[in-house]
Amino acid sequence: MRCSIVVGYFEHSILVDAGPDLRTQALRNDVRNVDAVLFTHGHADHLHGLDDVRAYCFGRDEPIPVYADRSTLDRITRVFDYAFDSAWAEAVPRLSLNLIEGDLELFGLQVRPIPVIHGRLPVLAFRFGRFAYVTDCSEIPQESMDQLRGLDVLVLGALRHKEHPTHFTIEQALDVVEELKPRHTYFTHIAHELDHDETNDYLPDDVELAYDGLVIDVA
Repeated sequence: MRCSIVVGYFEHSILVDAGPDLRTQALRNDVRNVDAVLFTHGHADHLHGLDDVRAYCFGRDEPIPVYADRSTLDRITRVFDYAFDSAWAEAVPRLSLNLIEGDLELFGLQVRPIPVIHGRLPVLAFRFGRFAYVTDCSEIPQESMDQLRGLDVLVLGALRHKEHPTHFTIEQALDVVEELKPRHTYFTHIAHELDHDETNDYLPDDVELAYDGLVIDVA
């Protein structure tokens, strides 16, 4: 499945990215509610399932808040223009768009957006306390590296062993882990050419591949 996470905080659920298979992921993992959506960036594999958020709008008085950078918000309004047309109000996701300009507080949870580079595109990583989600990147500026220290859990994109213009390789991601020294790291956005067990045997003890349905408890 595509890369996405749900951050549960008390009774609230925050969805990070909405890929084309969001509905399948939500059914398979029993995701009962979505109270807000954060976007790392606007590429299709992270955005094009947003329409399926409509199921979480039923019974809500207010639209679901969506948070993203300017380019992603612009893409949402182009790709899902019908969602903002009142003529379709009963058949579309009801969303309120919010520009990320700094740290957020969602339902009492502090969220820090952290800029990283995906090829030539600036995208966002997110830090929630001592947990951080950093997918789709090929470079982390030093200022952003400094904001990713002291983590219990890091989820980091690591595509494959062969070099790629817009994603970390396994070896490049391990260099990031070596500098940041989180207590545990999960690699995500991994290519099908990586054998799961073989790759895990290759990785250090405190690093492993993520997998669909993984649940992580973070204090």
